[in-house]
Amino acid sequence: MRSFKLPLRWNFKKVCKIATIFVALTSVPTPASHEHCLSWMGSVMLWRKGYRSDFCQAVQTINFSEWRLSESVLLSSGLPLDDERRNYIRTVPNAIFSIAEPTPLKTETKLVALSHDVLVNLLDLRPDDCEKSSDFMNFVSGSSIFKGSTPLTHRYGGYQFGSWAGQLGDGRAHLLGEYRNKWGQRFELQLKGSGRTPYSRRGDGRAVLRSSVREFLCSEALHNLGIETSRSASLVVSDDPVIRDQFYNGNVKAERAAVVLRVAPSWFRIGSLEILESNSEIDLLRELVDYIIYNHFHTDTLKSKNKFVEFYRAVFRRTIATVAKWMTVGFAHGVCNTDNFSLLGLTIDFGPFGFVEEYDPDFIPNTSDDGGLYRFGNQPRVAKFNLDKLRVAISPLLDPKEKEEVLKIYQSFESEYQKDFNAEFRKKLGLFNELINDNFLFTKLLAMMRQTKSDFTMTFRDLSELAELNLSPNLIPKSNWALKDLSDHKDFAKWIKSYRERLSRNPANITDLARMSTMQAANTRYVLRNWMAEQAIRHANEDDFSVVRKILKILQNPYSKQSTAEESGYADRRPAWADNLKVSCSS
Repeated sequence: MRSFKLPLRWNFKKVCKIATIFVALTSVPTPASHEHCLSWMGSVMLWRKGYRSDFCQAVQTINFSEWRLSESVLLSSGLPLDDERRNYIRTVPNAIFSIAEPTPLKTETKLVALSHDVLVNLLDLRPDDCEKSSDFMNFVSGSSIFKGSTPLTHRYGGYQFGSWAGQLGDGRAHLLGEYRNKWGQRFELQLKGSGRTPYSRRGDGRAVLRSSVREFLCSEALHNLGIETSRSASLVVSDDPVIRDQFYNGNVKAERAAVVLRVAPSWFRIGSLEILESNSEIDLLRELVDYIIYNHFHTDTLKSKNKFVEFYRAVFRRTIATVAKWMTVGFAHGVCNTDNFSLLGLTIDFGPFGFVEEYDPDFIPNTSDDGGLYRFGNQPRVAKFNLDKLRVAISPLLDPKEKEEVLKIYQSFESEYQKDFNAEFRKKLGLFNELINDNFLFTKLLAMMRQTKSDFTMTFRDLSELAELNLSPNLIPKSNWALKDLSDHKDFAKWIKSYRERLSRNPANITDLARMSTMQAANTRYVLRNWMAEQAIRHANEDDFSVVRKILKILQNPYSKQSTAEESGYADRRPAWADNLKVSCSS
């Protein structure tokens, strides 16, 4: 593998500073560009580096007809490809990828929705042009690929529901290529639902509209909640029939085929390494880990002689951070297999996920999870299990001392996770400093919420919207319905007293207004509840895509109260018709 060293008198901070100045100075308007305001996150980046960003910066976007994929880092790296070029289902040895082209849909495709944020800020594309471009539709539906590009499907394995499943791989996904945008960020573009691959096993390589709507909306929702995740650029649907037994109960029916264009810095996952260790392909394991470190963890390992140890530490930290944030927004992934855990700490592969409504740590979003292994409250334990499997997968690359170091990192999981969890919950409760008994305040609140079946999202939001003087059982208005439910608990008054006492121990300069503002920035008002997704799916099945687009727009700004969302009841109790909604692994 190539090695990279900074000049002796340089350091990483200096490189970042120069790069930031370059990005800021080179992103100037041109006659051919569409102007878009610099994103909030981009403004923060410049502010942290000491540069003003209180201006609307022009972001250059282009039509799809002018847009091209960048040179493939994956292909130029020399990572081995499967020698077999025919596309049939098989066991693939000694390779990271197989070459396979998407299978075009047979019937007319329709555009369900676009993420303007992904198109503009990640891919430099003009959404209004993409909506009208037949070439864009052909690209995102898998009907055509760029001349000279090489679509790839990834080989990986994984532990599924606690048991080793052997070779898995991209059974219905095609990596179309890579794109490096104007900011210098590199992304891999992948279609999901685009046809059979060598890794399809018993599947047909397709995805249905039902699951595709959910993935499209949820990946964008998590991003706007501040959670690391893959992104979705587009969603298209056709009338091609896809046969599914949604709940595995013999009720087989034809559903509509759909394709999502997914975007991520990398699609490598724990299972990418497991399959190589399991098959004793150690040289290839070393080559792949070297590639991942060089391209995605270079700064984490820059000053270390033990790059594999620091690689493990970085994946460990990213995974904990992501799972802790899942837990503090009430997100249950549903299928936390090692093949669904990204090495970059991204949330990937959305299936039977769900957001907790009535708080219950035993909430199981996936009806296929009979034993409840991936229930909401068990996600931290599953993350620890998965990180142990990563430890085992890289162990052939470690000497005895490095194995001990990695084991120590792994054994610190509980304490490290608790730190992240507590830090997130302090934000949710408006606590600006750390006190030793804070965890008791959190656990008692969650216990009361469970016993009263209080809504997870709205209970915390209600707390953020009431002034401290109104935090009393007799003063909670009916409009704060979730907190009103909680106030029925016999210990609520006592807990409120403890909470107010704890607020009094915030730093002296923290006003109640500052507390409320901070809490509202940490407690979303809207999440993608299953009934909202179901509403969008039902309309989309009738070619009415307005609800998908409405929900996407609302979830782009989930922390702010929005009239359209309020009128739609998205901050209200679940409607009666949705009481028995279920989701499964069928997609």
